[in-house]
Amino acid sequence: MKKKFMLFSVIAAILLVSVLLVGCQASGSTTLTANTNQQTGISVSGQGIIYVTPDIINIQLGIQAQAATVADAQSQAATAMNNVLEALTSNGVAKADVETQNYNIQQTTRYDNVTQQNVATGYQVINYVNVKVRDVTKAGVILDAVTAAGGDLTRVNSVQFSLNDPTSANNQARDQAMADAKAIAAQLASDAGVKLGNPISISESEVSPVTKYYNADMAVAGASSSTPISAGELQITVAVQVTYAIQ
Repeated sequence: MKKKFMLFSVIAAILLVSVLLVGCQASGSTTLTANTNQQTGISVSGQGIIYVTPDIINIQLGIQAQAATVADAQSQAATAMNNVLEALTSNGVAKADVETQNYNIQQTTRYDNVTQQNVATGYQVINYVNVKVRDVTKAGVILDAVTAAGGDLTRVNSVQFSLNDPTSANNQARDQAMADAKAIAAQLASDAGVKLGNPISISESEVSPVTKYYNADMAVAGASSSTPISAGELQITVAVQVTYAIQ
């Protein structure tokens, strides 16, 4: 008899909870829903590639001097760098287009096998600047002038070709990317027997940096005149992801 009473009590409690839940849902205080709506469409990738002629060259160059004392190393570096800056100015490079990138003083050492310790041998001064050349046809001439001015202390790390304002080039590549995506989506819709709708989502997944490097990691002292530097063309790439509705 007691077991029947307990079973009845459990059933009653379950029924009471069920009634309360229904009441809560009806009153709006608690809502439990499952979203079954899913946006369908055609998702595609599009790519646009154009080629442009660079109008800016960034040259990283500098002076590296070594001497027995810091003062001597600094003096040599300062003299050579001043000569380099004068050469840049005389070749049409504005002072505003020359920016110091790195200035470093460090001790040089050698390993002594007898004492098994590093022994100081002197000091090295490194002074690098980034030079923006706005006339790409003068890159070789400027390198020659810098080499002559800085002598054996001259160093050139890199020559980078780029666009002063890449906005127009990026926009042209972006237009091509969107047109490419639409053409692919239209073909897929036709093959599937559906009608292509409007884009419902667009994302840009890639815009390639507008740069190209000429590897010049070397000392250029003693190089022949009329250094050949060819700018060539820059490749601008834009990629997009587009989802179109289908009808």
